[in-house]
Amino acid sequence: MGDKYVLAIDQSTSGTKALVFDGGGKLLARSDLPHRQIVSADGWVEHDPLEIYRNVLETVKMVVEKSGIDKKRIAAVGISNQRETAMAWDKSTGIPVFNAIVWQCARGEGICKELEEQGYAEKIKKSTGLKISPYFSAAKLAWILRNVPAAKTAAKNGNLLCGTMDSWLVYKLTGGKSFKTDYSNASRTQLFNLTELKWDDGICALFGLKTDMLPEVCSSDALFGITDFEGYLEKPVPIHGVMGDSHGALFGQGCHKPGMAKATYGTGSSVMMNIGKNAILSENGLATSIAWGISGEIEYVLEGNINYAGAVIKWIESIGLISSPKQASIIAKEANPNDNTYLVPAFSGLGAPYWESGARACIYGMSRSTGRAEIVKAAEECIAYQIADIVNAMVKDSGMDIISLRADGGPARDEFLMQFQSDILGIPLLIPQTEELSGMGAAYAAGIAAGIYDKESVFAGMPRTEFKPQMADNERERRYKGWEKAVKAVLII
Repeated sequence: MGDKYVLAIDQSTSGTKALVFDGGGKLLARSDLPHRQIVSADGWVEHDPLEIYRNVLETVKMVVEKSGIDKKRIAAVGISNQRETAMAWDKSTGIPVFNAIVWQCARGEGICKELEEQGYAEKIKKSTGLKISPYFSAAKLAWILRNVPAAKTAAKNGNLLCGTMDSWLVYKLTGGKSFKTDYSNASRTQLFNLTELKWDDGICALFGLKTDMLPEVCSSDALFGITDFEGYLEKPVPIHGVMGDSHGALFGQGCHKPGMAKATYGTGSSVMMNIGKNAILSENGLATSIAWGISGEIEYVLEGNINYAGAVIKWIESIGLISSPKQASIIAKEANPNDNTYLVPAFSGLGAPYWESGARACIYGMSRSTGRAEIVKAAEECIAYQIADIVNAMVKDSGMDIISLRADGGPARDEFLMQFQSDILGIPLLIPQTEELSGMGAAYAAGIAAGIYDKESVFAGMPRTEFKPQMADNERERRYKGWEKAVKAVLII
């Protein structure tokens, strides 16, 4: 099957990538385009869905030309996407009634507070696995329905369609013939019942939505429709894999068994653990979601998200402690290893597992000898401590030991950070050579479903760099206790 190719579209917060994989699963080429970040004076964040769709079409053309492949041999398409970003459009015209509201946007906070005050928070979490928050799609869609006249009109006429970015792209790529999403994306909307595996009528009603506004929910390796990218291909090909980006990375990392976990290091960080075929509601500040539906089986995950991972390094760059992110690792290695300075990056509150929006950042435990290098070291280490908080919560919730953590994302190339992460967790850290885990996961799911890849062989032998813990147990315990004290000081403020 080596003469066939799989195309992946990785639609992320900052831009859109198109990737081409060969018949053995090797990445041949990547092309990408950014899109505008539309930010209001209130800090609300939006994207133009039509711009994103145009970029999808353009990046597909770019990557085919860059790779030099025969486009006639493209046999399947996979899509990974930014997850909670939500939008609505009129099915009679196919035109969005409003911009997509990005996952970072908190404009639905008032709606969430209303529901909390009415006593619905526990009901929502029990059904959806998610703590009520404007972070998820439900409150964003409710805001559109309340505030956008075109949405109200379309809803009144029975023409309003609501979804996440994957369902919009599937709809557009299939010429409006397919309105579908997958289990992973549906589970991040705060509208999907995790155990009944369907849109929750009662929860939807709380947010002012009807289930017939929402897409059909399918397995992640289902046939979502066919596309020729508006005539670019001579014959349409199947869209055979759709996953939220973090889920795609989990699948691409090969975390296919309970107890396997990965951390994606980006601006923030998503830590995700496969917990198998039974949903476990967290008692330690984590979210429960669906990993994917593959080969007719549903698997669940525990997930924790932190707001400041790579963003911490950007911050120390912005105040002049480093001249580029690459310098952070070098300077951190020069610091006094016995310095006990901690940086708690609660610049906009703390995410999982604390969920304290009122917390504010601080530098804790400085001595007279603390200097630039020690603060840079504390900035690097705080990323690893936050990941450790989530991993420890996962172990408590699941009762499963995590024997290694698989890492990906830009900061995973930082040797100091990766070694410290392994040290503070006390387990090996495994980093694949490829950086395109989200798109790769969607591509592999599509290729396996289309019969192009054999699951066992395509994941076998993935080269990885391994970091093993070098820190003594008592030193690890001492340092982590110091971190916990620093966090408590922030939570008191």
